[in-house]
Amino acid sequence: MLVIAGTITIDPTKLAEAKEAATIMMEETHKEPGNSQYVFSGSFSNDGIVHIFEEWESQEALDFHFKTPHMADFQKKMGAFGIKDMSVQKYEVSSKGPLS
Repeated sequence: MLVIAGTITIDPTKLAEAKEAATIMMEETHKEPGNSQYVFSGSFSNDGIVHIFEEWESQEALDFHFKTPHMADFQKKMGAFGIKDMSVQKYEVSSKGPLS
């Protein structure tokens, strides 16, 4: 399993546009084979912070995701969000289970 997690800092005045684009992106990505989680979420303390969390069954599923029309559309829209910083990492996970 692959996990993608990170933070994007955007211009807070562009938050409404970012939310609209992220909502479409989440809805379309949830339909993709090999995706089990795809979430954009905001910070409680800073309107310009957007968190990303994704789970993928394989590298092939992630590669497919990057070639989808909704990804191309989202990437075009990202330029208008006033991105100030981005830190996104890919993790290879060998097991998953409840926190206990």
